[in-house]
Amino acid sequence: MTPKLIVHGGAAPWARLEDHPAVLDGMRAAASAGWQKLAGGGSALDAVEAATIVLEDHHLFDAGTGSHLNDQGEVEMDALIADGSRRDFGAVAGLHHIRNPISLARLVMTHTKHRFFIAEGAEALAAEYGIPLVPNLSLVTEAELAFFRANLERMKSQTHPDLEPHGGLDTVGAVALDREGHIASATSTGGSPFKKQGRVGDVPIFGAGGYADDRYGGASSTGIGENIMRHLLSKSVIDRLGWGQEDALNAAINAVEAVASDIPMPEVGVIVIDAAGRLGAAHTTAHMPVAWVDANGKVHAAMEGPYQFHQA
Repeated sequence: MTPKLIVHGGAAPWARLEDHPAVLDGMRAAASAGWQKLAGGGSALDAVEAATIVLEDHHLFDAGTGSHLNDQGEVEMDALIADGSRRDFGAVAGLHHIRNPISLARLVMTHTKHRFFIAEGAEALAAEYGIPLVPNLSLVTEAELAFFRANLERMKSQTHPDLEPHGGLDTVGAVALDREGHIASATSTGGSPFKKQGRVGDVPIFGAGGYADDRYGGASSTGIGENIMRHLLSKSVIDRLGWGQEDALNAAINAVEAVASDIPMPEVGVIVIDAAGRLGAAHTTAHMPVAWVDANGKVHAAMEGPYQFHQA
């Protein structure tokens, strides 16, 4: 089986055009990190974790370092990893002190009899297995802190209660197919800007934020989590593949359109790889940065669709 990889950086406006080159560079770096694992014979799980870590460590993406702050001024993160070979998953939510939540999600799946840990319990598990806890402030970027402070003042004044537009940043994710034909997906987020403390969106929900089944494919979703959960967007895409009438691209487009037909302005997106190795991506937002690797091992990236995958 020819390995395949696709990565997203979040369905969002990404209105700061000056950020686009750095965003695309970050996407290429993530795809390259994942591809290095696959090209070396690594597993799809290795690839999606490696790609996601790059984006968690990048200040322009809403995951790990650079996450949005909640209404208390804290970074609060969620993550999910899915193993298509066993239709298995690991999930974490409400993290405050973990630099790379996706690695903790994988640890949950592979080292415990449980599948979903939250908050203090998740971080205690991390410490037990030697994952260092970091200060919450170390995950906060100057840009996110400025955004939080500006909107806090706006809310206090009550003259402009609505949040100031942020212009970018959303959930990140990756989907990979390895040489053995196994598929995995990973999704990681800092959640929505100024969210209520304790709010959890779609990301750690198996079938919503991500899903993988070797028989059909794998997917990772992004956007407004409440809308994604209502439609179990990632599983909806894979179900369409299972019906046998759609490839990855059409399944992504039709699943997103189904959400849009039910929810006005749903603000969602999804990436997918089907069992045949075909790529798909679709979004209802102005942008969704995506990177992928072609049959020659070349990395491509684009800020919005339609994406030129040049399927074999």
